[in-house]
Amino acid sequence: MIRRVALMDFRSYASLDLRVSSSIVALSGENGAGKTNLLEAISLFTPGRGLRRAEASDLAREGGSGAYAISLELTGEAGGPLQLGTGVEAAPDGGVQKKFRIDREPVSSSRAFADHVRIVWLTPAMDGLFTGPAGERRRFLDRLVLAVDSEHGARVGALERALRNRNRLLEERRGEKIWLDAAEREIAELGVAVAAARRETVERLAALIAAGRDEDSPFPWADIALEGEIDFWVAERPALEAEDLFRALLRDNRARDAAAGRTLIGPQASDLVVRHGPKQCDARRASTGEQKALLVGLALAHAKLVAAMSGIAPLVLLDEIAAHFDPRRRRALFDALGLLGGQIWMTGADAALFDDLHGRADIFAVACGVVSPLSRAEAP
Repeated sequence: MIRRVALMDFRSYASLDLRVSSSIVALSGENGAGKTNLLEAISLFTPGRGLRRAEASDLAREGGSGAYAISLELTGEAGGPLQLGTGVEAAPDGGVQKKFRIDREPVSSSRAFADHVRIVWLTPAMDGLFTGPAGERRRFLDRLVLAVDSEHGARVGALERALRNRNRLLEERRGEKIWLDAAEREIAELGVAVAAARRETVERLAALIAAGRDEDSPFPWADIALEGEIDFWVAERPALEAEDLFRALLRDNRARDAAAGRTLIGPQASDLVVRHGPKQCDARRASTGEQKALLVGLALAHAKLVAAMSGIAPLVLLDEIAAHFDPRRRRALFDALGLLGGQIWMTGADAALFDDLHGRADIFAVACGVVSPLSRAEAP
């Protein structure tokens, strides 16, 4: 668990040194006070760009030097403290250079943090997940996979670069067979690897959900599956055979893809299909409240999967999570979060949302980049 968060010139914080002692941390304050900024700082200790998907150069405080630093002090595996650090410094070329440290020693990337911490989150931007475009669900799915497989982001990034390369070859009409064959071989290998990682996570998550179904839970269970031609091949055929099929399909559809300006078939066109389990209806047809509850149920199941697969109970970041729930469902949420085993960080504009947590959580007020305690968890 996090015991201390230190920020320097990050977003709205000129400096912050926040100490916590509980497995549940609640942050209350008006919109724009800096609550989400604090969650975002924690989210940067995973591969990728954090919960807002912001560029590193956009995270530094306005009026600052352009650099920023974030430090987390965790309870280590042996009970002692462990320090993780990240941030950016000015580079010789005038840009910024990312830095990553474990116990003050440099490491190559944020993937090294996965040996010590796993992080999952829900934000209001995800509320339209079931009704929005397939690309948002793929991004959500890749975040689920990344929480259990820290190399997945690198594979997805390599696939995106390979697809852009093929699209450029087709567009510039200099796609000599040898170059296109090489590009499509790379796409097939990466595409099958990405699809296989997604499939494994979805199957494991579906099995965990099935084993823990509770028809009376205020957070309904989700029926989840992958939909896409390559996903079918990966499920039914050996990896090498799936690669051969994918490569042949790319070759046979060069003219169509050139006309479209993009590659039309592959894991970049797959979709995560979610159904409301108890009602057996497509999630997009559920009410707004049902969709929110379904998304929370999916996030809770995912946190359990991360713990089971990695051996690390994840940090769970929940931005404005309780505002849309009635008191009964809010109490049920707090109870469910308390059973996850990891540390929970929540935000809410109204401190009254966290009344049920007094005595069992650290609750803070956030205002203009200043964080002040409202109450502390009682000692066991």
